[in-house]
Amino acid sequence: MSEESDSLRTSPSAASLSENELPPPPEPPGYVCSLTEELVTKAREELQEKPEWRLRDVQALRDMVRKECPNLSTSLDDAFLLRFLRARKFDYDRALQLLVNYHSCRRSWPEVFNNLKPSALKEVLASGFLTVLPHTDPRGCHILCVRPDRWIPSNYPITENIRAIYLTLEKLIQSEETQDGFPIRIKAVHVVNEPRIFKGIFAIIKPFLKEKIANRFFLHGSDLNSLHTNLPRSILPKEYGGTAGELDTTAWNAVLLASEEDFVREFCQPVPVCDSILRQALPPEGLSSDAQCDDSLRAVKSQLYSCY
Repeated sequence: MSEESDSLRTSPSAASLSENELPPPPEPPGYVCSLTEELVTKAREELQEKPEWRLRDVQALRDMVRKECPNLSTSLDDAFLLRFLRARKFDYDRALQLLVNYHSCRRSWPEVFNNLKPSALKEVLASGFLTVLPHTDPRGCHILCVRPDRWIPSNYPITENIRAIYLTLEKLIQSEETQDGFPIRIKAVHVVNEPRIFKGIFAIIKPFLKEKIANRFFLHGSDLNSLHTNLPRSILPKEYGGTAGELDTTAWNAVLLASEEDFVREFCQPVPVCDSILRQALPPEGLSSDAQCDDSLRAVKSQLYSCY
């Protein structure tokens, strides 16, 4: 037999390799902790996060995803899975359910999540509808400022506002120091200059909210002194009686627009066929892309969300 024949006989082609002989898929990027010692201690006390067990816990959740939700198209990176463990205080089952719910919401509400990137929301950002204040509160919470009066319904549908809020929350939790998981953990909602009808609506829905959530809503009306008992004037813009200068929305808009590639990679790729394991998660009843807002509700001039 010729040398060439021997070579062909002993060197099978790549097409004939069994699955076991194929190179394994690349491992997700490793996690590098960026928390300060103070935050590590806080995470241990409040979230049951033990640094020495952190990677073991992440691997346990990764294994659960692969075993119980093999068709779930999700990132398995350490840092990404860690969000959900922290949000559920390292309870594996609840963290997995949160991860499934997260993807279910994204896939069942395409008008919000498809093509979700800063450049697609320039009109909302330019309107000044929302921004993140440059200074955190004394607990280290970021403050999201929403100004409903800046939205003109004839310009774009309400879902564009929701997209902008979601985009902002996603950006905030990229930093590990502000991360408790997603959905983001709201510490307080401060409503300023709310119309009388808003107080009536809130009085109706408050009994249906969990007590912990209901107690995080503060309606201040036009009493800025009441607001200042919760948020110091030094971190607030002068529009809210603060001393931190005029409210500037351009800085946060620039932060979002600079993150275009990250959002394109995360939200603008082809979506696989909806996984059978995902439960239906519909948008709130009555909210559609062409929803219009009553003038009395648009009169709510601003809301400040103090959150991680």
